[in-house]
Amino acid sequence: MGPRPLWRGRVLALVGIVLVAANLRTAVTSLSPIFAEIDGDIGVGSVGLGLLGMLPPLCFALFGVFTPRLVRRLHLEPVLLIALGSIVAGHLVRSLAPNFAVLAIGSALCFAGIGIGNVVLPPLVKKYFPDRVGLVTSLYATVLSVSTFLPPLIAVPVADVAGWHVSLGVWSIVAMLAVVPWIGLIVRERRDARAAAADPEIEEPRGRVLVHRSPIAWAIAAVFATSSLNAYAMFTWLPTIVTDVAGVTPAQGGLLLSLFSAMGVPASLIVPMLVARLRNVAVLVYVASACFVLGYLGLLLWPATLTWLWVLLAGLGPLLFPLALVLINLRTASHDGAVALSGFVQSVGYTLGALGPLVVSLLHAVTGSWTVPLVLLLATGALCAVAGRITGRPTTIEADLAARRHGRA
Repeated sequence: MGPRPLWRGRVLALVGIVLVAANLRTAVTSLSPIFAEIDGDIGVGSVGLGLLGMLPPLCFALFGVFTPRLVRRLHLEPVLLIALGSIVAGHLVRSLAPNFAVLAIGSALCFAGIGIGNVVLPPLVKKYFPDRVGLVTSLYATVLSVSTFLPPLIAVPVADVAGWHVSLGVWSIVAMLAVVPWIGLIVRERRDARAAAADPEIEEPRGRVLVHRSPIAWAIAAVFATSSLNAYAMFTWLPTIVTDVAGVTPAQGGLLLSLFSAMGVPASLIVPMLVARLRNVAVLVYVASACFVLGYLGLLLWPATLTWLWVLLAGLGPLLFPLALVLINLRTASHDGAVALSGFVQSVGYTLGALGPLVVSLLHAVTGSWTVPLVLLLATGALCAVAGRITGRPTTIEADLAARRHGRA
């Protein structure tokens, strides 16, 4: 039997997943473009900006650890509503902030909600679209990519017209819209509780899967971490790197950062559907590793020649991000396993992602050049190929853990 029609009986779920994805980066990228105006009003300072820059990956990592426990107690949809409520509250608190402390609290609320949403979205795809994992992951990963570069384009014009408070607060409307379909789904699921309990496709998580004992889980975490570390390092330092090593202007450096970021859109569209069709997904890991290596090698050896090509190649390396999202579902046999693996992968990945900009900064400060930082980033991309071989195994975390238990017995 082929897959069900995408819309039949699942319109609310599909709309809800897309709207959640639209809220998972707005709080991150809507702040920095108007930082000068905020700083002039409430005096954030460079230290405050650095703290705000560290909050997203730290919150994502922290709530990657705690979210599976919440899901075991409350189930997926109620936990997602908590996440959306935190995002709404965070946007509103930030928009009313009279000082840096309140701005930081509001930002932490936003990032906490996003961290929870990051973890529960892949299992929700598995729950409602087990027959369309690649397609729906492609759809929401693309929306997530768009929601990364759209807020910076809107933030400044809105701040110029209505002030920075409105520019930050307007995103609460998008988060409120995302709440509506999930309330409808919870009401419908409670009404049909007996049917839902009898349907294995929508079985709720009931136990705990010790994913950290599986090499496959660690391999997927390594794939996600490589993408996260390199992406955050480049988001922070790419304009400065290309200005110093390639002699481009600051404006050109900004355009090159946009090019790096834009590569996430085609990757999000194509990679999830490829994963669902490829016999050996390790090929995609090898391609991403090669892109990282070639991109950084170009910036090291021929930085002023075809600079755009080296940045484009490095920007294709984070195709590992949508790849990891799909693997969370393909390498688990249950919603329980998907929730546990999603939390584990994202907590590990975002922890290393938070370290990326800091390590690059320290190495540059110690050596006085960008050579060592670029060599380090190149090495992370190359080493990821090792994890690719493990992610290519056509099995699940549950089967892997069961085989290990039997082997010990």
